[in-house]
Amino acid sequence: YVTPHDREIGQLSVNWTLEQTNQRAKDFMRELAFDLRFELAGRRVRLVHGSPRKVNEYLFADKPVKTFERIAAGAECDVLVFGHTHRPWIHEYGGVLFVNCGSVGKPKDGDPRAGFAVLSERGDGVAVEIQRVTYPAEQVADEMQRVGLSEELAVKLVQAG
Repeated sequence: YVTPHDREIGQLSVNWTLEQTNQRAKDFMRELAFDLRFELAGRRVRLVHGSPRKVNEYLFADKPVKTFERIAAGAECDVLVFGHTHRPWIHEYGGVLFVNCGSVGKPKDGDPRAGFAVLSERGDGVAVEIQRVTYPAEQVADEMQRVGLSEELAVKLVQAG
């Protein structure tokens, strides 16, 4: 989170989600793999939520280059796909293509559309595109308030901030 207030608002959302999630779903999520690995066009691809180091690590694009170079050195992949920040970006560090795929819900980059990454074979490597699709964010925001989530959180959803 950027500010303590953002953390507080985010925690309200997390708390609500935990209250709404039944034990079966929680058990299922606990059993999910930390990462997924596969090959595409002869390149090793690794998918994680936050980073290869921690599920909840924020890899914002403006972190020091040395941070990304350290991660690249131990990533055991050629393409690293992650999210958690809800802000899409693509950049190569230390021979590893870092792909922040953005967020299908609650983007934080000023674009309220759902975002995701598409990886495809191109020549002898992997091509990556960030795609965006419209979804009814205002309807979702109205529903958020109806179920008791804060107006501020609903506004952030619509404004993608």
